Amino acid sequence: MSTMVKTEEQRAWDIASTVCDPEIPVLTIEDLGILRGVQVTPAAATGTHDGGPASIAVEVTITPTYSGCPAMDAIGDDLRKAFEREGYASVHVNLVLSPAWTTDWMTESGKAKLEEYGIAPPSGMAAAGGHSGPVRLSLAVKCPQCNSLNTKELTRFGSTSCKALFVCHDCKEPFDYFKVL
Repeated sequence: MSTMVKTEEQRAWDIASTVCDPEIPVLTIEDLGILRGVQVTPAAATGTHDGGPASIAVEVTITPTYSGCPAMDAIGDDLRKAFEREGYASVHVNLVLSPAWTTDWMTESGKAKLEEYGIAPPSGMAAAGGHSGPVRLSLAVKCPQCNSLNTKELTRFGSTSCKALFVCHDCKEPFDYFKVL
């Protein structure tokens, strides 16, 4: 692979990684772990040879947090707009359902941003199939407002299917918890 292609792939990844999740705007799709890959096809394969972004085709692969996630269309549109602003003419967004997304793919930075935003980040690892023996019990969820563990789940589904609604018994504030998936 040529140096130009590696540089363009990194540039394309950097552009894609600026796109924010429309449901949780403090997280980028990279923070959330749904940005799975970015590939570029250099000028030689596209038939143009000026070396600029318009002569490079980009394919971005994303995985939704769950198969019915309504934000995926908006994310696809935002990706295309981000690349168009940078001069890329050919952008394809590829939606991949397998392997299924897991909260294990979230970055530590993304989890910290969630907590700063007032959403308790997922705790623990999903690691489907990585457990044998007794069923794990869920532990208390720490309140992102006051750090108390004296919390209670109000409903398994919060403002989105990815989150549960909790309340803190100490500060009395409700908060979303990003579920381990």
